[in-house]
Amino acid sequence: MYVKVAICLTFAILLLISCSIYVGTIDAKSYFFPLLQPPPLRLSLCATDRPLRVYMYDLPRKFNAGMMDRGTSQVAAPATVENFPPWPKTSGLKRQHSVEFWLMASLLYDEEEGSEAIRVSDPEMADAFFVPFFSSLSFNKHGHVKTDAEADADRQLQVELLEFLRQSKYYQRSGGRDHVIPMTHPNAFRFLRQELNASILIVVDFGRYPRNMSSLSKDVVAPYVHVVDSFTDDDPLDPYESRTTLLFFRGNTVRKDEGKIRVKLANMLAGIDDVHYENSVGTPKSFKLSTKGMRLSKFCLHPAGDTPSSCRLFDAIVSHCVPVIVSDKIELPYEDEIDYTEFSIFFSMKEALVPGYLIDQLRRFPKDRWINMWMRLKNVSHHYEFQYPPKKEDAVNMLWRQVKHKLPGVRLAVHRSRRLKVPDWWRQKR
Repeated sequence: MYVKVAICLTFAILLLISCSIYVGTIDAKSYFFPLLQPPPLRLSLCATDRPLRVYMYDLPRKFNAGMMDRGTSQVAAPATVENFPPWPKTSGLKRQHSVEFWLMASLLYDEEEGSEAIRVSDPEMADAFFVPFFSSLSFNKHGHVKTDAEADADRQLQVELLEFLRQSKYYQRSGGRDHVIPMTHPNAFRFLRQELNASILIVVDFGRYPRNMSSLSKDVVAPYVHVVDSFTDDDPLDPYESRTTLLFFRGNTVRKDEGKIRVKLANMLAGIDDVHYENSVGTPKSFKLSTKGMRLSKFCLHPAGDTPSSCRLFDAIVSHCVPVIVSDKIELPYEDEIDYTEFSIFFSMKEALVPGYLIDQLRRFPKDRWINMWMRLKNVSHHYEFQYPPKKEDAVNMLWRQVKHKLPGVRLAVHRSRRLKVPDWWRQKR
Protein backbone atom coordinates (compact mmCIF):
# COMPACT_ATOMS: atom_id res chain seq x y z
CA MET A 1 0.00 0.00 0.00
CA TYR A 2 2.82 2.45 0.90
CA VAL A 3 4.42 1.74 -2.48
CA LYS A 4 1.20 2.82 -4.27
CA VAL A 5 1.02 6.02 -2.20
CA ALA A 6 4.65 6.90 -3.02
CA ILE A 7 4.08 6.28 -6.71
CA CYS A 8 0.98 8.51 -6.67
CA LEU A 9 2.83 11.34 -4.87
CA THR A 10 5.74 11.13 -7.30
CA PHE A 11 3.37 11.25 -10.26
CA ALA A 12 1.52 14.24 -8.77
CA ILE A 13 4.79 16.18 -8.20
CA LEU A 14 6.01 15.48 -11.73
CA LEU A 15 2.65 16.56 -13.13
CA LEU A 16 2.77 19.81 -11.11
CA ILE A 17 6.32 20.60 -12.31
CA SER A 18 5.36 19.87 -15.91
CA CYS A 19 2.37 22.20 -15.72
CA SER A 20 4.46 24.98 -14.11
CA ILE A 21 7.05 24.73 -16.84
CA TYR A 22 4.34 24.80 -19.48
CA VAL A 23 2.66 27.95 -18.11
CA GLY A 24 6.02 29.61 -17.48
CA THR A 25 6.13 29.85 -13.66
CA ILE A 26 9.33 27.81 -13.50
CA ASP A 27 12.39 28.29 -15.74
CA ALA A 28 13.58 24.72 -16.15
CA LYS A 29 17.02 25.72 -17.37
CA SER A 30 17.71 27.98 -14.39
CA TYR A 31 16.19 25.50 -11.96
CA PHE A 32 18.07 22.42 -13.05
CA PHE A 33 21.18 24.04 -14.68
CA PRO A 34 21.89 27.24 -12.71
CA LEU A 35 25.56 27.39 -13.78
CA LEU A 36 24.50 27.75 -17.42
CA GLN A 37 22.71 31.03 -16.71
CA PRO A 38 24.29 34.36 -17.76
CA PRO A 39 25.03 36.87 -14.99
CA PRO A 40 22.20 39.32 -14.29
CA LEU A 41 22.25 42.55 -16.25
CA ARG A 42 23.52 45.61 -14.38
CA LEU A 43 20.70 48.14 -14.48
CA SER A 44 21.46 51.72 -15.43
CA LEU A 45 22.07 53.87 -12.39
CA CYS A 46 19.80 56.56 -13.80
CA ALA A 47 16.94 54.04 -13.78
CA THR A 48 17.09 53.91 -9.98
CA ASP A 49 16.60 56.41 -7.18
CA ARG A 50 19.40 55.08 -5.00
CA PRO A 51 22.37 57.28 -4.10
CA LEU A 52 25.48 57.27 -6.23
CA ARG A 53 27.97 54.75 -4.81
CA VAL A 54 31.42 56.33 -4.73
CA TYR A 55 34.73 54.73 -3.86
CA MET A 56 37.20 57.32 -2.56
CA TYR A 57 40.89 56.46 -2.80
CA ASP A 58 42.80 56.48 0.49
CA LEU A 59 45.45 58.99 -0.53
CA PRO A 60 48.02 60.25 1.99
CA ARG A 61 47.07 63.53 3.68
CA LYS A 62 49.66 65.48 1.72
CA PHE A 63 47.34 65.26 -1.29
CA ASN A 64 44.44 66.92 0.52
CA ALA A 65 43.95 67.85 4.18
CA GLY A 66 47.70 67.99 4.85
CA MET A 67 47.90 71.18 2.77
CA MET A 68 45.66 72.87 5.33
CA ASP A 69 47.80 71.92 8.32
CA ARG A 70 51.58 72.00 8.06
CA GLY A 71 51.95 69.66 11.00
CA THR A 72 50.23 66.81 9.14
CA SER A 73 51.39 67.45 5.57
CA GLN A 74 53.79 64.48 5.59
CA VAL A 75 51.51 62.06 7.45
CA ALA A 76 51.01 58.98 5.29
CA ALA A 77 47.67 57.93 6.78
CA PRO A 78 44.62 59.20 4.88
CA ALA A 79 42.27 61.77 6.38
CA THR A 80 39.25 60.48 8.31
CA VAL A 81 36.06 62.06 9.54
CA GLU A 82 37.64 62.30 13.01
CA ASN A 83 40.72 64.28 11.93
CA PHE A 84 39.43 66.13 8.87
CA PRO A 85 39.94 69.85 9.50
CA PRO A 86 37.23 72.49 8.95
CA TRP A 87 37.70 74.92 6.10
CA PRO A 88 39.57 77.92 7.57
CA LYS A 89 37.48 81.07 7.98
CA THR A 90 40.50 83.22 7.11
CA SER A 91 41.12 81.63 3.70
CA GLY A 92 39.91 84.69 1.78
CA LEU A 93 39.68 84.27 -1.98
CA LYS A 94 41.03 80.72 -1.76
CA ARG A 95 37.56 79.72 -0.55
CA GLN A 96 36.10 80.22 -4.03
CA HIS A 97 38.14 77.23 -5.28
CA SER A 98 37.33 74.90 -2.34
CA VAL A 99 34.82 72.63 -4.13
CA GLU A 100 37.30 69.74 -3.78
CA PHE A 101 37.23 70.10 0.01
CA TRP A 102 33.43 69.98 0.29
CA LEU A 103 33.11 66.97 -2.03
CA MET A 104 35.64 65.02 0.01
CA ALA A 105 33.97 66.06 3.28
CA SER A 106 30.61 64.82 2.01
CA LEU A 107 32.03 61.33 1.43
CA LEU A 108 33.59 61.25 4.90
CA TYR A 109 30.20 62.10 6.40
CA ASP A 110 28.54 58.76 7.15
CA GLU A 111 24.90 59.59 6.56
CA GLU A 112 22.83 58.26 3.65
CA GLU A 113 19.50 60.01 4.22
CA GLY A 114 19.08 62.88 1.75
CA SER A 115 22.51 62.27 0.18
CA GLU A 116 23.00 61.99 -3.56
CA ALA A 117 26.27 60.06 -3.02
CA ILE A 118 27.52 57.63 -0.40
CA ARG A 119 30.98 56.23 0.12
CA VAL A 120 31.51 52.49 -0.35
CA SER A 121 34.49 50.57 0.97
CA ASP A 122 34.40 47.91 -1.77
CA PRO A 123 35.52 49.32 -5.15
CA GLU A 124 33.65 46.50 -6.91
CA MET A 125 30.42 48.07 -5.67
CA ALA A 126 31.27 51.58 -6.90
CA ASP A 127 29.51 53.49 -9.64
CA ALA A 128 32.28 56.11 -9.67
CA PHE A 129 35.70 56.72 -8.13
CA PHE A 130 36.63 59.98 -6.38
CA VAL A 131 40.24 61.17 -6.44
CA PRO A 132 40.71 63.35 -3.31
CA PHE A 133 43.53 65.54 -4.58
CA PHE A 134 43.15 69.23 -3.73
CA SER A 135 44.59 70.40 -7.04
CA SER A 136 43.30 73.97 -6.63
CA LEU A 137 44.66 74.33 -3.11
CA SER A 138 47.93 72.79 -4.28
CA PHE A 139 48.31 75.57 -6.85
CA ASN A 140 47.32 78.24 -4.34
CA LYS A 141 49.80 76.85 -1.81
CA HIS A 142 52.74 75.84 -4.02
CA GLY A 143 52.12 77.16 -7.52
CA HIS A 144 52.87 80.82 -6.93
CA VAL A 145 56.42 80.04 -5.82
CA LYS A 146 58.78 80.62 -8.76
CA THR A 147 61.03 77.57 -8.78
CA ASP A 148 62.42 75.17 -11.33
CA ALA A 149 59.58 73.09 -12.80
CA GLU A 150 61.23 69.83 -11.79
CA ALA A 151 61.39 70.97 -8.15
CA ASP A 152 57.91 72.47 -8.06
CA ALA A 153 55.96 70.91 -5.18
CA ASP A 154 52.67 71.20 -7.07
CA ARG A 155 54.12 69.40 -10.07
CA GLN A 156 55.60 66.66 -7.87
CA LEU A 157 52.21 65.93 -6.34
CA GLN A 158 50.72 65.64 -9.82
CA VAL A 159 53.44 63.21 -10.89
CA GLU A 160 52.93 61.04 -7.80
CA LEU A 161 49.16 61.04 -8.24
CA LEU A 162 49.41 59.90 -11.85
CA GLU A 163 51.75 57.08 -10.82
CA PHE A 164 49.25 56.02 -8.17
CA LEU A 165 46.30 56.03 -10.57
CA ARG A 166 48.12 54.12 -13.27
CA GLN A 167 48.75 51.34 -10.78
CA SER A 168 45.05 51.11 -9.92
CA LYS A 169 43.28 48.30 -11.73
CA TYR A 170 40.03 50.28 -11.52
CA TYR A 171 41.59 53.25 -13.26
CA GLN A 172 43.03 50.90 -15.90
CA ARG A 173 39.69 49.11 -16.27
CA SER A 174 37.86 52.21 -17.50
CA GLY A 175 40.82 54.25 -18.71
CA GLY A 176 39.93 56.68 -15.92
CA ARG A 177 36.51 57.48 -17.42
CA ASP A 178 34.57 56.78 -14.22
CA HIS A 179 37.00 58.73 -12.02
CA VAL A 180 35.92 62.11 -10.65
CA ILE A 181 38.69 64.71 -10.31
CA PRO A 182 38.06 68.31 -9.15
CA MET A 183 40.00 71.04 -11.02
CA THR A 184 38.17 74.29 -10.26
CA HIS A 185 41.10 76.71 -10.23
CA PRO A 186 42.04 77.75 -13.79
CA ASN A 187 45.61 76.62 -13.07
CA ALA A 188 44.76 73.43 -11.18
CA PHE A 189 46.82 70.41 -12.34
CA ARG A 190 48.40 72.71 -14.91
CA PHE A 191 51.51 70.59 -15.63
CA LEU A 192 49.93 67.21 -16.40
CA ARG A 193 46.28 68.07 -16.92
CA GLN A 194 45.93 66.40 -20.31
CA GLU A 195 47.01 63.06 -18.85
CA LEU A 196 43.56 62.92 -17.23
CA ASN A 197 41.43 64.05 -20.14
CA ALA A 198 39.24 60.92 -20.08
CA SER A 199 38.06 61.44 -16.49
CA ILE A 200 35.02 63.34 -15.21
CA LEU A 201 36.52 66.70 -14.33
CA ILE A 202 34.81 69.10 -11.92
CA VAL A 203 35.47 72.54 -13.44
CA VAL A 204 33.95 76.03 -13.16
CA ASP A 205 34.25 76.72 -16.89
CA PHE A 206 36.24 75.61 -19.94
CA GLY A 207 38.36 78.73 -20.30
CA ARG A 208 41.75 77.02 -19.90
CA TYR A 209 40.90 73.61 -21.37
CA PRO A 210 41.39 72.48 -24.98
CA ARG A 211 38.36 70.97 -26.69
CA ASN A 212 39.91 67.52 -26.84
CA MET A 213 40.21 67.47 -23.06
CA SER A 214 37.06 68.87 -21.51
CA SER A 215 33.44 69.24 -22.60
CA LEU A 216 29.86 69.29 -21.33
CA SER A 217 29.38 65.71 -22.55
CA LYS A 218 31.60 64.26 -19.82
CA ASP A 219 32.52 66.99 -17.31
CA VAL A 220 30.61 68.73 -14.54
CA VAL A 221 30.42 72.52 -14.24
CA ALA A 222 30.50 73.57 -10.59
CA PRO A 223 29.65 76.91 -9.02
CA TYR A 224 32.42 78.83 -7.34
CA VAL A 225 32.06 78.74 -3.57
CA HIS A 226 30.64 82.17 -2.74
CA VAL A 227 32.77 84.46 -0.56
CA VAL A 228 30.13 86.96 0.58
CA ASP A 229 27.68 86.11 3.36
CA SER A 230 24.35 84.61 2.33
CA PHE A 231 21.29 86.86 2.69
CA THR A 232 19.10 84.80 5.02
CA ASP A 233 16.57 87.43 6.17
CA ASP A 234 15.75 89.16 2.89
CA ASP A 235 12.04 89.87 3.38
CA PRO A 236 11.25 93.60 2.93
CA LEU A 237 7.76 94.91 2.21
CA ASP A 238 8.92 96.27 -1.16
CA PRO A 239 12.13 94.50 -2.26
CA TYR A 240 12.45 96.57 -5.44
CA GLU A 241 12.33 99.96 -3.74
CA SER A 242 14.48 98.80 -0.81
CA ARG A 243 17.40 98.33 -3.22
CA THR A 244 18.47 101.85 -4.11
CA THR A 245 21.44 101.06 -6.41
CA LEU A 246 20.55 100.11 -9.98
CA LEU A 247 23.74 98.22 -10.90
CA PHE A 248 26.61 97.05 -8.70
CA PHE A 249 30.13 95.84 -9.46
CA ARG A 250 33.07 95.61 -7.10
CA GLY A 251 36.19 93.68 -8.13
CA ASN A 252 39.45 93.62 -10.01
CA THR A 253 39.11 95.45 -13.31
CA VAL A 254 42.48 94.27 -14.68
CA ARG A 255 41.81 90.83 -16.15
CA LYS A 256 42.99 88.71 -19.07
CA ASP A 257 41.27 87.48 -22.24
CA GLU A 258 37.51 88.25 -22.22
CA GLY A 259 38.02 89.90 -18.83
CA LYS A 260 39.53 92.92 -20.57
CA ILE A 261 35.96 94.10 -21.03
CA ARG A 262 35.95 95.15 -17.37
CA VAL A 263 38.12 98.20 -18.05
CA LYS A 264 35.91 99.20 -20.99
CA LEU A 265 32.78 98.87 -18.86
CA ALA A 266 34.41 100.95 -16.11
CA ASN A 267 34.90 103.81 -18.58
CA MET A 268 31.34 103.51 -19.91
CA LEU A 269 29.65 103.37 -16.50
CA ALA A 270 31.69 106.08 -14.78
CA GLY A 271 29.72 109.00 -13.35
CA ILE A 272 26.25 107.41 -13.45
CA ASP A 273 24.52 108.23 -10.15
CA ASP A 274 22.81 104.93 -9.36
CA VAL A 275 25.61 102.69 -10.68
CA HIS A 276 28.39 101.53 -8.35
CA TYR A 277 31.42 100.30 -10.32
CA GLU A 278 34.57 100.02 -8.21
CA ASN A 279 37.99 98.46 -8.63
CA SER A 280 39.01 96.43 -5.57
CA VAL A 281 40.93 93.36 -4.41
CA GLY A 282 39.75 90.44 -2.28
CA THR A 283 40.21 91.29 1.38
CA PRO A 284 37.95 90.67 4.40
CA LYS A 285 36.96 94.35 4.35
CA SER A 286 36.22 94.13 0.63
CA PHE A 287 33.98 91.08 1.14
CA LYS A 288 31.94 92.96 3.77
CA LEU A 289 31.54 95.97 1.49
CA SER A 290 30.52 93.71 -1.41
CA THR A 291 28.00 91.92 0.81
CA LYS A 292 26.39 95.24 1.76
CA GLY A 293 26.53 96.61 -1.79
CA MET A 294 24.92 93.57 -3.41
CA ARG A 295 22.08 93.55 -0.88
CA LEU A 296 21.30 97.18 -1.70
CA SER A 297 21.35 96.68 -5.50
CA LYS A 298 18.69 95.58 -7.96
CA PHE A 299 21.19 94.21 -10.47
CA CYS A 300 24.73 92.87 -10.02
CA LEU A 301 27.10 92.98 -12.98
CA HIS A 302 28.99 89.81 -13.85
CA PRO A 303 31.53 90.40 -16.64
CA ALA A 304 33.96 87.64 -17.60
CA GLY A 305 37.17 87.37 -15.58
CA ASP A 306 40.46 85.68 -16.55
CA THR A 307 38.14 82.88 -17.71
CA PRO A 308 34.48 83.16 -18.79
CA SER A 309 33.11 82.91 -15.22
CA SER A 310 33.94 84.27 -11.78
CA CYS A 311 32.83 83.92 -8.17
CA ARG A 312 30.88 87.17 -8.44
CA LEU A 313 27.92 85.46 -10.11
CA PHE A 314 27.35 83.18 -7.13
CA ASP A 315 27.91 86.00 -4.67
CA ALA A 316 25.05 87.77 -6.46
CA ILE A 317 22.80 84.69 -6.33
CA VAL A 318 23.12 84.26 -2.54
CA SER A 319 22.61 88.03 -2.19
CA HIS A 320 19.37 87.80 -4.25
CA CYS A 321 20.72 90.48 -6.58
CA VAL A 322 19.61 89.79 -10.17
CA PRO A 323 22.78 88.84 -12.11
CA VAL A 324 23.59 90.74 -15.30
CA ILE A 325 25.90 88.34 -17.16
CA VAL A 326 28.28 89.65 -19.83
CA SER A 327 30.31 86.68 -21.03
CA ASP A 328 30.01 85.04 -24.43
CA LYS A 329 31.54 81.69 -23.47
CA ILE A 330 30.22 81.10 -19.97
CA GLU A 331 28.86 77.69 -18.95
CA LEU A 332 26.63 77.41 -15.89
CA PRO A 333 26.18 74.78 -13.15
CA TYR A 334 23.23 72.38 -13.18
CA GLU A 335 21.86 73.89 -16.39
CA ASP A 336 20.03 70.66 -17.25
CA GLU A 337 17.93 71.29 -14.12
CA ILE A 338 17.92 75.08 -13.70
CA ASP A 339 16.84 77.73 -16.22
CA TYR A 340 19.04 80.76 -15.53
CA THR A 341 16.87 83.05 -17.66
CA GLU A 342 14.31 82.88 -14.85
CA PHE A 343 16.55 84.93 -12.56
CA SER A 344 19.39 86.35 -14.69
CA ILE A 345 19.79 88.77 -17.61
CA PHE A 346 22.28 88.06 -20.40
CA PHE A 347 24.09 90.51 -22.67
CA SER A 348 26.61 89.62 -25.33
CA MET A 349 29.92 91.46 -25.06
CA LYS A 350 29.05 93.34 -28.24
CA GLU A 351 25.72 94.49 -26.80
CA ALA A 352 27.28 95.52 -23.48
CA LEU A 353 29.76 97.81 -25.21
CA VAL A 354 27.12 99.80 -27.10
CA PRO A 355 27.10 103.18 -25.32
CA GLY A 356 24.07 103.53 -23.06
CA TYR A 357 22.42 100.25 -24.17
CA LEU A 358 22.93 98.15 -21.03
CA ILE A 359 21.83 100.87 -18.59
CA ASP A 360 18.84 101.78 -20.76
CA GLN A 361 17.67 98.13 -20.74
CA LEU A 362 17.98 97.91 -16.96
CA ARG A 363 16.11 101.17 -16.36
CA ARG A 364 13.22 99.93 -18.53
CA PHE A 365 13.13 96.52 -16.85
CA PRO A 366 9.59 95.95 -15.45
CA LYS A 367 9.31 96.01 -11.67
CA ASP A 368 6.99 92.99 -11.50
CA ARG A 369 9.37 90.93 -13.62
CA TRP A 370 12.29 91.94 -11.38
CA ILE A 371 10.32 90.88 -8.29
CA ASN A 372 9.63 87.48 -9.89
CA MET A 373 13.37 87.06 -10.52
CA TRP A 374 14.15 88.11 -6.95
CA MET A 375 11.69 85.52 -5.61
CA ARG A 376 13.23 82.87 -7.88
CA LEU A 377 16.70 83.74 -6.56
CA LYS A 378 15.46 83.17 -3.02
CA ASN A 379 14.12 79.77 -4.07
CA VAL A 380 17.28 78.55 -5.82
CA SER A 381 20.05 80.06 -3.69
CA HIS A 382 20.30 76.96 -1.45
CA HIS A 383 21.61 75.05 -4.49
CA TYR A 384 24.77 77.17 -4.28
CA GLU A 385 25.57 76.58 -0.60
CA PHE A 386 28.60 74.45 0.28
CA GLN A 387 28.39 73.20 3.85
CA TYR A 388 29.27 70.41 6.23
CA PRO A 389 27.36 68.32 7.00
CA PRO A 390 25.83 68.53 3.53
CA LYS A 391 22.10 69.16 3.22
CA LYS A 392 19.56 67.91 0.72
CA GLU A 393 19.67 69.80 -2.60
CA ASP A 394 22.70 71.90 -1.58
CA ALA A 395 25.66 72.49 -3.89
CA VAL A 396 27.46 69.29 -2.91
CA ASN A 397 24.45 67.07 -3.51
CA MET A 398 23.63 68.88 -6.76
CA LEU A 399 27.17 68.18 -8.01
CA TRP A 400 27.00 64.49 -7.12
CA ARG A 401 23.72 64.31 -9.03
CA GLN A 402 25.44 65.89 -12.02
CA VAL A 403 28.13 63.20 -11.82
CA LYS A 404 25.37 60.59 -11.79
CA HIS A 405 23.98 62.09 -15.00
CA LYS A 406 27.35 61.61 -16.73
CA LEU A 407 27.70 57.91 -15.97
CA PRO A 408 25.51 56.47 -18.76
CA GLY A 409 27.84 58.16 -21.27
CA VAL A 410 30.82 56.76 -19.36
CA ARG A 411 29.47 53.23 -19.57
CA LEU A 412 28.74 53.64 -23.27
CA ALA A 413 32.33 54.73 -23.90
CA VAL A 414 33.80 51.91 -21.78
CA HIS A 415 31.67 49.20 -23.40
CA ARG A 416 32.42 50.45 -26.92
CA SER A 417 36.16 50.66 -26.26
CA ARG A 418 36.21 46.98 -25.25
CA ARG A 419 34.93 45.76 -28.60
CA LEU A 420 36.25 48.31 -31.13
CA LYS A 421 39.00 46.97 -33.37
CA VAL A 422 39.54 50.22 -35.27
CA PRO A 423 39.29 53.88 -34.24
CA ASP A 424 35.83 55.42 -34.21
CA TRP A 425 34.83 55.80 -37.85
CA TRP A 426 32.71 58.88 -37.14
CA ARG A 427 35.70 60.78 -35.69
CA GLN A 428 37.64 60.41 -38.91
CA LYS A 429 37.59 63.29 -41.39
CA ARG A 430 35.47 62.62 -44.45
